[in-house]
Amino acid sequence: MNLWDTRPGDLDRYIKLHLLPDTTFKREVRRAIDTISSFLKDRCFQDTGKSVRVTKVVKGGSSGKGTALRGCSDADLVVFLSNLKSYQDQLDHRKELIEEIKKRLEECKREQEQKFQVKFEVNEWPNSRVLRFRMKSTKIGQWVDFEVLPAFDVLGQVNKDLKTPDKRIYIDLIRESKEGGEFSTCFTELQKNFLRQRCTKLKSLIRLVKHWYKMCREKMESLPPQYALELLTVYAWEHGSQELDFNTAQGFQTVLYLIQKYQELMVYWTIYYDIHNETIAGHLCRKLQEHRPVILDPADPTGDVGGGHQWRWDKLAQEAQCWSSAPCFQNGDGKCVQPWKVPMEQTLEASKDFNLMSKP
Repeated sequence: MNLWDTRPGDLDRYIKLHLLPDTTFKREVRRAIDTISSFLKDRCFQDTGKSVRVTKVVKGGSSGKGTALRGCSDADLVVFLSNLKSYQDQLDHRKELIEEIKKRLEECKREQEQKFQVKFEVNEWPNSRVLRFRMKSTKIGQWVDFEVLPAFDVLGQVNKDLKTPDKRIYIDLIRESKEGGEFSTCFTELQKNFLRQRCTKLKSLIRLVKHWYKMCREKMESLPPQYALELLTVYAWEHGSQELDFNTAQGFQTVLYLIQKYQELMVYWTIYYDIHNETIAGHLCRKLQEHRPVILDPADPTGDVGGGHQWRWDKLAQEAQCWSSAPCFQNGDGKCVQPWKVPMEQTLEASKDFNLMSKP
């Protein structure tokens, strides 16, 4: 059963059978994440002679957002550290922090060789912001891929109801950012909240879009980041449906339609930004005037994951056009499933709405 030939009415079943992680898989990945998280809190930066401690470890990526695909055993862990007091500190010290984490992991591997295996990815960047490795233990039946990223704890204690952080956080971010999105890891918890509390079926649609994107990535290069398509899926649902039990084929078709219209897209949210502040409002205005597509990270106003001309949206759009008439969009009467009516440009009023629809 492949996606292309799946009938529109069977897409929900396809997601359930092929894309949702099974219970055993989720348990094993969770166990691996707990193992590494405990290690980071208990073993890292001990006896270094420096007053560094891990204030919290936050699970990001698909696992953290609740949109993981079956068989994708990966986890992003953002490690917030007490000695990082500014965005600049994160830039200046991330190399030494990553080296220290790697050193401690290697020690742990030697001490518990029978129980704990680690394979590190060769890093070609002199000041990489991430440590990549694979981990396996006797309690876990498969290798799990990790990305560990040190970060400045700019938000402090975050709860799921947090809407608007202190405006000074974003003012400093805008003033200190030289490259858009370079400090997005600091806002991992907001990114998680934005997606994780969405309704169950919307997260299933995100999984379907990610599965399609994964197939595209196998034959194309320089595609936009997956996060851009996740946000585009949320945008399509917010403007096209907002129903808990929507038509999956119609939602999928809408996302493909928006991809084809990439040169017109201006997508953003202001639920976390204080748009009444002059610095923040001015920055947003400038970002929204950049080359389309513009898709701003709802948690980080400097991060445009649409990227304008940066990625090959044209290639992705060609593939979306090809798929738009696939059997998975052909109804029994021979007519094609039509997309929801969704604007190409977000409005300021709609950007403030954050209807989580968290009930299953």
